[in-house]
Amino acid sequence: MSTIELRRLLIEKIQLTNDDKLLEEASRLLEAAIVESDVYMLNDKQKMAIEEGRKQINRGAYLTDEESNKEIDEWLSE
Repeated sequence: MSTIELRRLLIEKIQLTNDDKLLEEASRLLEAAIVESDVYMLNDKQKMAIEEGRKQINRGAYLTDEESNKEIDEWLSE
């Protein structure tokens, strides 16, 4: 089924239903899908921070999950 056919079928079903809960849930799902598909635009500061993080990873300047959890536990026990 093509996107256009599916869209028409959904519109027909929406027009036929009187179930408010179903319509609210369908609306919520569609809204979430639209929000997820938005492209997030980074500003220059954010791009620079990402680039710095990539450089740190390439230099090996990072902690593993296990190492960071150990440091957090040590910090919390002080």
